[in-house]
Amino acid sequence: MHIVFVTSIVPDGKPATGYEIANKAIIDGLRRAGVKVTVIGFVWPGSAPLDPENTILLGEVDVRNDTASFSQKLRWLGKAVLAGLTVSSVKLRIITKEKFKEALASAEPFDAYVLNGVALAGAFEDCFTGKPQIFIAHNVEHRSARENADAATSIVQKYLFSRESRLLAGLEKRLCDSASFVFTLADEDITALQLETTGRATALPLVTEADTTKMSDRKIERDLGLIGTWTWQPNRIGLEWFLREVAPHLDKDIGITVAGSTPADLKAAWPKVNFAGRVPDATDFVRSCAVIPLISRAGTGVQLKTIETFELGLPSVATALSVRGIADVPDNCVVADDPVAFAKAVNQMVDRVRGGEDMTRSGEAFRAAQRARFDRQIKLGLDRVQTGK
Repeated sequence: MHIVFVTSIVPDGKPATGYEIANKAIIDGLRRAGVKVTVIGFVWPGSAPLDPENTILLGEVDVRNDTASFSQKLRWLGKAVLAGLTVSSVKLRIITKEKFKEALASAEPFDAYVLNGVALAGAFEDCFTGKPQIFIAHNVEHRSARENADAATSIVQKYLFSRESRLLAGLEKRLCDSASFVFTLADEDITALQLETTGRATALPLVTEADTTKMSDRKIERDLGLIGTWTWQPNRIGLEWFLREVAPHLDKDIGITVAGSTPADLKAAWPKVNFAGRVPDATDFVRSCAVIPLISRAGTGVQLKTIETFELGLPSVATALSVRGIADVPDNCVVADDPVAFAKAVNQMVDRVRGGEDMTRSGEAFRAAQRARFDRQIKLGLDRVQTGK
């Protein structure tokens, strides 16, 4: 079986976001199932495809809001309004529909499309006729956009997120209706997308391939470490909750280090927090931390940072949303949603680590179980596409 994997950003071997980590895990899983995979999409500026022989490159693109100028954001919005598209999709309309169709045709012969997320599928929605489709819903995007609108503090932001939510709801429904099979990354999203009674949807338990060999000589250099793309609104909501609601209840001598791209206003609001910016190696960073707070408070899908933490066997305190989609939460993770209870668990865990207790666990069993479940689930979808029933 030969499929074309349609994705906004193709794997380049240097995944910087959860979306990119998930992409590689899914492509690897499809290939383990014996599928020939041709990937089509864009690459970050200055990057190159990880697997150029099996990649059709549409060009370079930078879709990040935090690096875009104000004029660029206005151009995106204007094009989106004129085209009746989401801003996330219109950002990828840097080639014509004809060029996109030519790129798809160059992959022939192939048997099916895998539409990986809504952005590129939404940019060229009517280009995927004539062959079966598998849709991968990384998140319930319209719900995340609605949460962003509810959390927004300005009228303009509320309007823009509300617009995205409305358009995404329609797009997600059309993609789900057209698909022979739908993969989500969390069981809860199957219900949110109203697919629970269709018999053509299942959740994929992912792995991140974090380098567990680095855990053998773990040296603790900081108390708490949080890493993520904090310019992404659902991540920002979680970080603000942690700093505003949890941090005041932490023991005064516990240090907080936040790594990753962070908006300037957040840095200014919490000057006592160590904002480390982008770090050379995410795994090196988290393994140097005594405890990992997993702080998701918004968004859907699965939390890749949670999976990486569990694969590495690191001690953690997590919100319930952070462990959604995880069948077996390890015993060195405490789940708490109340800020005071969350802080109490962190305080106790840091104290135990400082006292010399080794709170790490082997993550190999967790990783093996995730991969085995993934392989079973991916086969369900592929069998549905091949047999048509």
